[in-house]
Amino acid sequence: EQLDPAVLAQFPWDKVRLPRHVVPLHYHLLIHPNLTTLTFTGTVDIDVAVAQPTKAVVLHGKRLRVTGAAIEAGAGNPCAARDVRLLWHPPREQLALLSAEPLCAGHNYTLRIQYSANLSDSFHGFYKSTYRTQEGELRVLASTHFEPTSARMAFPCFDEPAFKARFSIKIRREPNHLALSNMPLVKSVNIASWLVEDHFDTSVKMSTYLVAFIVSDFKSISKITNHGVKISIYTVPEKINQAHYALDAAVKLLDFYEDYFSIPYPLPKQDLAAIPDFQSGAMENWGLTTYRESALLYDPEKSSASSRLWITMTIAHELAHQWFGNLVTMEWWNDLWLNEGFAKFMELLSVNVTHPELRVEDYFLRRCFDAMEVDALNSSHPVSTPVEDPAQILEMFDEVSYEKGSCILNMLRDFLTADVFKSGLVQYLQKYSYQNTKNEDFVLHLSSSSSYMSSFSLTNKQHWTKETLDVKAMMDTWTLQKGFPLVTVTVRGKNVHLQQERFCKAFSLNKALLFCNRYLWHIPLTYITSKSHTVQRFLMRTKTDVIILPEEVEWVKFNVDMNGYYIVHYEDDGWDRLINLLRENHTVISSNDRASLINNIFQLVRIKKLSISKAFDLTLYMKRETQIMPILQGMNELVPIYKLMERRDMDDTEKQLKDYIVNLFKDLIDKQLWSDEGSVSERMLRQSLLMFACVRRYQPCVDKAEEYFSKWQKSNGTLRLPADVKTAVYIVGAQTSEGWDFLLSKYQHHSFSVDKDKIASALSLTRNKDKLQWLMEEGLRGDIIKTQDFPYIIVSVARNPSGYHLAWTFLRENWEKLIEKFELGSSSIAGIVTGVTNQYSTRPQLAQVKEFFSSLEEKSAQLRCIQQAIETIEDNIEWMDRYFEEIKTWLQKNQP
Repeated sequence: EQLDPAVLAQFPWDKVRLPRHVVPLHYHLLIHPNLTTLTFTGTVDIDVAVAQPTKAVVLHGKRLRVTGAAIEAGAGNPCAARDVRLLWHPPREQLALLSAEPLCAGHNYTLRIQYSANLSDSFHGFYKSTYRTQEGELRVLASTHFEPTSARMAFPCFDEPAFKARFSIKIRREPNHLALSNMPLVKSVNIASWLVEDHFDTSVKMSTYLVAFIVSDFKSISKITNHGVKISIYTVPEKINQAHYALDAAVKLLDFYEDYFSIPYPLPKQDLAAIPDFQSGAMENWGLTTYRESALLYDPEKSSASSRLWITMTIAHELAHQWFGNLVTMEWWNDLWLNEGFAKFMELLSVNVTHPELRVEDYFLRRCFDAMEVDALNSSHPVSTPVEDPAQILEMFDEVSYEKGSCILNMLRDFLTADVFKSGLVQYLQKYSYQNTKNEDFVLHLSSSSSYMSSFSLTNKQHWTKETLDVKAMMDTWTLQKGFPLVTVTVRGKNVHLQQERFCKAFSLNKALLFCNRYLWHIPLTYITSKSHTVQRFLMRTKTDVIILPEEVEWVKFNVDMNGYYIVHYEDDGWDRLINLLRENHTVISSNDRASLINNIFQLVRIKKLSISKAFDLTLYMKRETQIMPILQGMNELVPIYKLMERRDMDDTEKQLKDYIVNLFKDLIDKQLWSDEGSVSERMLRQSLLMFACVRRYQPCVDKAEEYFSKWQKSNGTLRLPADVKTAVYIVGAQTSEGWDFLLSKYQHHSFSVDKDKIASALSLTRNKDKLQWLMEEGLRGDIIKTQDFPYIIVSVARNPSGYHLAWTFLRENWEKLIEKFELGSSSIAGIVTGVTNQYSTRPQLAQVKEFFSSLEEKSAQLRCIQQAIETIEDNIEWMDRYFEEIKTWLQKNQP
């Protein structure tokens, strides 16, 4: 599009956000896709109310060809619109209908627009998706994904979350296709022998980003919930037998939410559709949630325990959104955490009740650690932070909005008690149903709920040692400032001295340290001691404070079960006492407490509060550890150190460290059964341990995997491998050229559809550079390997010692294509940028990364993920310079 500055100058509006003069009330939308020419036509009639006199109606449209536009005055409206002209402003994705006479305030009009467009080639807007049948025939379908700003690619609309309206949708399709939308089908009309028009019921009042429609040949299975809602799972016809687990889970979860929120689900049905091409995990469109296939489809014979956990959590997340996000929506994207932090947090609450056997509480910690990793960087942002344009909005879909949001809610619930928290939530949802809210609306509701409860309940008064609960003041410290606190604990006899500061990673920047001191949080501290396992509570609202214990103790552990979003440092011999406790009797404290000590001590090394030897001393106890969380946490801390060395070719020390890590877990690895027995967490631990052992070439594991692989290959893939050991077997098999080719042939075979991610991960671990290059090219092309899986592939290749140069070169050479496919600012792009570069630790690598990203046009160069990548590499360089020799010495002293 040639943008003529003179034409842009005529445009009647000059801001990214739409004016409030005209408000939509009801959209009447007719969409007619053609799955052969990959185009669609549409007409939209938007009933609007005019709030103040204006000649211009400004709304959104992107890549639409408008063929007709009019403004019609509503019944009894004396002011007609005349000589309506259409103007475009493509950089801001806006169009304007201009009337020669002003529209009158207080009256209603209908905007009538006809248009056509291409089905999108990306994963947003109204886009094309394809799949192959078992016979190899390519089938096409069309599906939508609008959040945050892509509804405007499917129809002209007021595409901001606060412009809520009703939607009446009609879709034209061929008789052999099926159309779905947010609401149930009311009737179908035969327009011609080859064309049917489906009419869907009118929706409730909702935001544009939640509208959805699909035209496909999907099949479905259904059940009715206890509350009378019809739940259906839709998939490509050949995978419908993998939909039963999701159907049962969705029924249980929707029933749970209706009971928990005491607000009925307002629609008659909830469809869950598995889309063959899908960028994120899933999307909460009201009444028609959409998922990538691996987030919904489960084969009891072939799927692993980790897959069951992921599917359950994803469904729990999207169904929580039907209340948090859909019924009550943030006013603007700066408060996205009110949607995403909540849905993430509700996964924990709901699945805990509906699927207790999954023990979701075991994995919640990992989330908070992940969030802290990003939140410790200077490039982080407050949970609630201003955004304007589409790329900035997309950048809000990150660890801070999701994971940190859920962690501070978990802390808040622990602080207020479950009952007070729940009653605050329910009041908030009831008060703002079908409306939009800001951060402070939510916080004020919890404040009033908690003061109301504590005014008559003594137990709540005893719950916290500081009387007045000002929840708003407390929550503002967590939502309006970035980062998190480091609490330093010094024990002097019975007195425990406390000090808080911002946890600051900035290694060498003195100005950053000054900057870090300006922060103060209201921290709900919890602790246990060697003398008392009853959780004690204390709200710290000042820079320093003192707690007086009833008697002297041998050790004290703060942040019980890591329910709080903060890190703890123990001065003097505080750490030695805890390390000693782990060595002598680690089960005295919970496995979450052990995992948090492992995490915290390595974080403290990063900011020079402790030596790396001290952190390694703590890990020695892990030879006796058997629980999943501390073990995964130990791996999460130790393996990246080994990876940094691998990137610098430090062979001897690298090998010693690898041997040390393998030796720590060796006894547990040797004990693993190569089967699918055990609880979910035992099965997930097995999967992680065997994968770890095989990737590190631990011989007994490699031998066993090779034996399994050759039997499996001889059976031409018909031998059933235990679901949780498959990944390890595939990884070892992929190390030979024939094994790799055999795996690739199975990757393309329909009977291995639930194993695709596992096979891809094994394929990306080959040492053959040509094969790695082919994988990335294929992933981007999207024929054999779906483009949706490309981000995962390139990051896997980057983690492979034979592939990290290739991945970086591939990212540079294909940057434009990646942006086109995955959108500037998306979490996919962020994942690629950080995943490809986060193991670099040399100055030349840093220079290359800086040089490439600064050469890009401004919008790309300013992405937050690029700042994060650069900070992480700087941090790695400092870390290696500082600790490499010390690790070397420690390993020589502690060789098994």
